[in-house]
Amino acid sequence: MIKGSIVALVTPMTDDGAVDDASLRRLVTFHIEQGSDALVAVGTTGESATLDDDEHCHVIEAVVDYAAGRIPVIAGTGANCTREAIALTRRAKAAGADACLLVTPYYNKPTQEGLYLHYKAVAEAVDIPQILYNVPGRTGCDMLPETVGRLSAIDNIVGIKEATGKLERVGQIRDLTGDEFALYTGDDATSMAFCLMGGHGSITVTGNVAPRLLRDMIHAALLGDRTTAEALDARLQGLHQQLFIQSNPIPVKWAVAEMGLMGKGIRLPLTWLSDDCIAPVRTAMKQAGVL
Repeated sequence: MIKGSIVALVTPMTDDGAVDDASLRRLVTFHIEQGSDALVAVGTTGESATLDDDEHCHVIEAVVDYAAGRIPVIAGTGANCTREAIALTRRAKAAGADACLLVTPYYNKPTQEGLYLHYKAVAEAVDIPQILYNVPGRTGCDMLPETVGRLSAIDNIVGIKEATGKLERVGQIRDLTGDEFALYTGDDATSMAFCLMGGHGSITVTGNVAPRLLRDMIHAALLGDRTTAEALDARLQGLHQQLFIQSNPIPVKWAVAEMGLMGKGIRLPLTWLSDDCIAPVRTAMKQAGVL
């Protein structure tokens, strides 16, 4: 089981929106040096919705290549089409990813039975560890704990990224799945509490900007050291809030560019961070000690 701080990596781009391989290599090296526990390549923070399939798989292959076994790589392979999710997951396995992260199908609003059959089909088609991803605020679809419990009985469905911010779900899902099923939060603002309550880690946006501080906070929470975790999280609260001042990943890409790790590329329909949002994000970065 992968535990700790798992960074939902941004996809660096040039000014014209092309994938920037040199900056991607720089980011992978940066996170390894900063002690991040794993990386997610082309999750939703990595703009998976606007990369075509070949670009999507290229980024996965590149992150696996640059990581060179030094850090686990989880590939984002979710889609609102089951056949597409299977195809992306097959290509991620072929690229050497350690696991796959599959967001719930978005826009088409499947039933709970539809969600179960979707994930079951992907798991049966591709023999690689798979992590469910529930983020109803972005997808319009909430995968309920009972459905997660059913899916946990499938051998290669090994965990969930639960991004509702509903802390009561930690206990609900654990009771339905058992201790070997990985529970990751996708809500940075409640990540400390989630881990103190028995979660196994955070798949994090904030970790793009303050990876070492976030890693130290998550590890303290996993050890049950509330005092240390609270002190570290106090420095991160600004980032937890301001990195969502506009739609993710707009603010986080601005912040990573401000750190000199990549250029100012983003792909439409997303746009660069608005001028009136720069000061709050910069203040949060200073609070976390990254500027």
